[in-house]
Amino acid sequence: MESYKKEFIKFMVDCAALKFGDFTLKSGRKSPFFMNAGAYVTGSQLKKLGEYYARAIHETYGDDFDVLFGPAYKGIPLGVVTAIAYSELYGKEVRYCSDRKEEKDHGADKGSFLGSSLKDGDRVIMIEDVTTSGKSMEETVPKVRGAANVEIVGLMVSLNRMEKGLGGKVSALEEIKEKYGFDAHAIVTMQDVIDHLYNKPYKGQVYIDDTLKKAIDEYYAVYGA
Repeated sequence: MESYKKEFIKFMVDCAALKFGDFTLKSGRKSPFFMNAGAYVTGSQLKKLGEYYARAIHETYGDDFDVLFGPAYKGIPLGVVTAIAYSELYGKEVRYCSDRKEEKDHGADKGSFLGSSLKDGDRVIMIEDVTTSGKSMEETVPKVRGAANVEIVGLMVSLNRMEKGLGGKVSALEEIKEKYGFDAHAIVTMQDVIDHLYNKPYKGQVYIDDTLKKAIDEYYAVYGA
């Protein structure tokens, strides 16, 4: 595992963006771990987050894209901080765009989107915090493709939870690729997290001990892809 991925795992834990315990997810699944990008709240946290996303996108997709699209709401700051980081790290200016939950019907920026408008020929990278079942893409992809004749290059999320998508057969990220025709990747996978934290103290605490590892294994026995 690359060193920046190990750093990112610790960063998620430090910011309490990745938690372990007993959680009920939006999908209704009960999970022993939970990922929440809303936990990144300070300037330094957001700056680092954008840098991790930018590095992962650069290594996975290269620089041949024009727009970072972050679905509302959590995707909005993700798109902004990653666009800033991309400019600083790689000297490439990319535009950010996000959708609105409710269409704005007044002002110079009225419409369904924030930030840059989407234009014919744009190459777009989608950016999200986590994809559990792939449900969010059902809402977002038609909006993006309906706005202009764009090419969606791929999706980048923080964490691949490694569980079945809506179809119940393959992982959510694999399902997105099959359904929409673009790649979907994560900065780290849950297996990366387990490998890095299982029975290994971090700042005096073991986050994944034998009990939690058993709960994760049982969760994946039902929902794992």
